[in-house]
Amino acid sequence: MGIDLSSEMIGAIGLGLLLVLMVLRVPVALTMLIVGVAGFAQVISWSAAIAQLKTVPVEVLSNYSFSAVPMFILMGVLAAHSGMAGKLFLSARTICGGWKGGLAIAAVGSCGIFSAISGSSLATASTMTRVALPEMERYGYHRGLATGALAAGGTLGIMIPPSIALLIYAILTEQSVGDMFMAGLVPGLLGLLMYALTVTVVMRVKPSLAVAGEPTSWREKLASMTGLVPFFAVFLVMILGIYFGAFTPTEGASVGAFATLLYALAKGMRGVELWRSVQETLALSAVVFFMLVGAETLGYFISVSRISFSITDLLYGMELAPIVVVLCILLLYFVLGMFMDAIAMLVITVPVVFPIIQSLGIDPVWFGIITVLTVELGLITPPVGMNVFVIKAMAPHVGLGEIFRGVAPFIVSDFLRLALLIAFPVLTTLFLL
Repeated sequence: MGIDLSSEMIGAIGLGLLLVLMVLRVPVALTMLIVGVAGFAQVISWSAAIAQLKTVPVEVLSNYSFSAVPMFILMGVLAAHSGMAGKLFLSARTICGGWKGGLAIAAVGSCGIFSAISGSSLATASTMTRVALPEMERYGYHRGLATGALAAGGTLGIMIPPSIALLIYAILTEQSVGDMFMAGLVPGLLGLLMYALTVTVVMRVKPSLAVAGEPTSWREKLASMTGLVPFFAVFLVMILGIYFGAFTPTEGASVGAFATLLYALAKGMRGVELWRSVQETLALSAVVFFMLVGAETLGYFISVSRISFSITDLLYGMELAPIVVVLCILLLYFVLGMFMDAIAMLVITVPVVFPIIQSLGIDPVWFGIITVLTVELGLITPPVGMNVFVIKAMAPHVGLGEIFRGVAPFIVSDFLRLALLIAFPVLTTLFLL
């Protein structure tokens, strides 16, 4: 005789199976798809699950809002391959010339500016490591400080708009993409400032970790700013265009990609290089869209199983204050971030936790920003900090332990930033449309 399980119980079993499959190293997108289809079939029927499997990919791939994802990826790829990133670091290095730890600050600043048109933390970390790490090593920087600054700086790509993570959160929760981008501006710039201050504090505590760079004159500093112009031009066109309603965020992504393409063509990028950039964009976009299809399928299963509503009722019964619930969710994100990719974590968990946030009357934009910041922390925390492993792959001569020790002060900085955003929500709503 079969066991008659409630839909909530099936939902709980499905989430448990999701974790088991991920521990067994099954690809995240495939895991979500398997659990979503099998779970939906158990709650409704196999025929409905198969029908859903036919319609969901079409819905996701034909969603106009998602077309911004490959455009943002293309911007970052073209910027990396056209030499924009190299000129950016040279400019930042000249501006910071003569400062104690100036190269590390230049690396963090370059990561922040590059992320403004990349949208991807991993792309930012890999590109800037290739450009900046050899220079820091040549000047005798401690490898832990150098790689730690680059790993932390790379995380700025997930917050400073345009951000693929903020875009996906906005679409999954049906929030305004423009609002999410504008809300991420101050927290992203705050992170850039606090990372630079972190380098300064580390230099005060352990001055032996780095030496002062070559001094540069004010004329050289001003002249070097030409390397920043392409980035600021693309960034300002997109952000101001979105802010003043000249175009939608999706259209803004296309405008930014086209502007970056024009720069690449002007710098001599042709034929084979362009084709490689397109191939890289397609490969990265395919990974993201596969995860989105899996997330959408899993979301339908979670919805019909009503597991999120059961969790909400449980929390109501515990009579916890909304801020306590938020802190518990953030703790969950922090723990998951130690083991999972940032985008995968968002697409898996947002369908579960967002109904809870809605029921408690919490501002979804503010919650999205602090959630993405917590996910950002996971990119540099052990045991599986994705940015750390990217840098390890780019610099195999540096030990993982060395990188994690170097990034530790920046993790403290991120916790302080998270505390500020929780204590002062106005920091996220300052520039909302």
